[in-house]
Amino acid sequence: MSSQLKIRLSRILIAVTIISACSILQSQDRPNVIIMMSDDQGYGDIGSHGNPFLKTPNMESIGEQGVEMTHFFAYPNCSASRAAVLTGRYPYRTGVTAVTQVDHFMNTSEETLAEILEDNGYRTGIFGKWHLGDNAPMRPTDQGFQEALVHKGGGIGQAAGPAGNTYFDPILEHNNVSKKYEGYCDDIFTEAAIDFISQKNKKPFLAYLATNLPHFPLQVPDKRAEPYRKKGLHEDNALTYGMIDNVDYNVGRVLEKLKELGIEENTIVIFLSDNGPRNRRTKNDVYPGRWTANLRGTKTSVYECGIRVPFFVRWPGKIKPNQTSKTMGTVIDILPTILDACNVQAPENIKIDGKSLLPLWKGETVAFENSLFFTQMHYGPTPFKYMHFAVRAQKYKLISPHDFPHGILYQPKDEELQDVLSNLELYDVEEDPSERIDLAAKYPEIVEQLLAEYENWFDEVTEERDAKGIQRIYLGSALQPKVNLSRFDWGGPRVISKNELGHWRVTTEFGLYTISLDLPEVTDDGIAHLKYNGLHLEQSIRKGQKNVVFNDVSLPKGEGNFHAYFKIGRLATGPLFVDVKRLDLNR
Repeated sequence: MSSQLKIRLSRILIAVTIISACSILQSQDRPNVIIMMSDDQGYGDIGSHGNPFLKTPNMESIGEQGVEMTHFFAYPNCSASRAAVLTGRYPYRTGVTAVTQVDHFMNTSEETLAEILEDNGYRTGIFGKWHLGDNAPMRPTDQGFQEALVHKGGGIGQAAGPAGNTYFDPILEHNNVSKKYEGYCDDIFTEAAIDFISQKNKKPFLAYLATNLPHFPLQVPDKRAEPYRKKGLHEDNALTYGMIDNVDYNVGRVLEKLKELGIEENTIVIFLSDNGPRNRRTKNDVYPGRWTANLRGTKTSVYECGIRVPFFVRWPGKIKPNQTSKTMGTVIDILPTILDACNVQAPENIKIDGKSLLPLWKGETVAFENSLFFTQMHYGPTPFKYMHFAVRAQKYKLISPHDFPHGILYQPKDEELQDVLSNLELYDVEEDPSERIDLAAKYPEIVEQLLAEYENWFDEVTEERDAKGIQRIYLGSALQPKVNLSRFDWGGPRVISKNELGHWRVTTEFGLYTISLDLPEVTDDGIAHLKYNGLHLEQSIRKGQKNVVFNDVSLPKGEGNFHAYFKIGRLATGPLFVDVKRLDLNR
């Protein structure tokens, strides 16, 4: 080797060493990030917000050591808010509009906060609720989370499975492998998050602790609910407040662990909820519901109680303590704010809808007065303009409410749309936060201005969603050779009515498969069917049979609707679950 070549190689080695050292130092200088999100905890479910029964000292302590944003807004349902937090984009762009069927599938092309931070040297972990797709390519591990302990679907005990799962000793998914755990779900998720945070590693971390509490079903250890029963509360409220008390306890555990590890100063901690409270009415309508801080509506509503949520943040040394801000912040602002704090650039090819709140948190002068936040909710894969939406500005809010958004399934007729547009509501939410005085007739020019903003927004986000199409489940991919299809993820007319028959939108790899159907009650002999892109297989089943297996099924490569059902007589019924396992992937 020539002396000149040796000198060049030596210089290259020195340069690489310096770059590597700088990267490590830069990585260490970047803050850790913890996002804690509760599920269906309303603005009124905080002790300092006037709740006469509930105490939430640990949640509130985050704001006391930093900032409480008293006017922070989410979407009116679970999946949409979660997609917004993780992408910084309106959920309608990402494919997410509601919480079941294909409405909660986030498109795999989305770049999540976890993916962006992972690409910039962060460890990433999620613990709790994901609710953006249970199968490849939509799982947390497909979207940037290196460590994932989650439940399936929108909640434990739902149709996503497994059947009979409860909040106690649940079966959960650890890095895509089902495993039974001992204990209470919220404690299990928190313990896993603490273990993740405690790992000795030079890399900073993103920990997303997304508890499924206090979402229905109302299941909590008696020791948590009993103090509220003694206060004479309705059993539903006692259980709900017991669940929130459990969440507050575990928030305290996380904060204490940061102190113990000596990393408080370099860790951003955020606490928020995904939407407002869900109130269940009894047959006699005597259940008074939860404390709502005098806000109107509930979960799924576009009134304030459905979308205004608790929000606290701290970053010792960077954010001054004991700040309260009435400036509007939203779930789409979290990603750009975190990237700003971590000195990480968002990918250039992504349209980020949110804005960085970091200057506001640091007490700098900001001009957010003209910010608008758009919310809408419906069910079914086709969004409809003008149905159940809100445009929220700092002072005014335009609303097109709907009493039953779960029923917005089909395009309304022109006369119905005309009636909707004739009855838009306008509120001065600074002066009238309870939304009692409709100003639409008094200020028609503001109505027209905000309506035009909404129309432009709807067209833009819907066109982007339509261009991408609804995300399909992968069958037979190397990412997930065995796929479990549930009723939670299917679509079709009878899904909407009774959830008894649907199909799955899939992309398949050519190969040989075993396909197993778990059946509900089979009351007589019948025929089980498989249909996909010209393939139609049948197999006899007997009364009382629980499972039917189709062996050595050759599926073509392509896209389509995957049908699995059985017929007793003429009426078809779907299975509870379908396992699709590719056999020839490793041959």
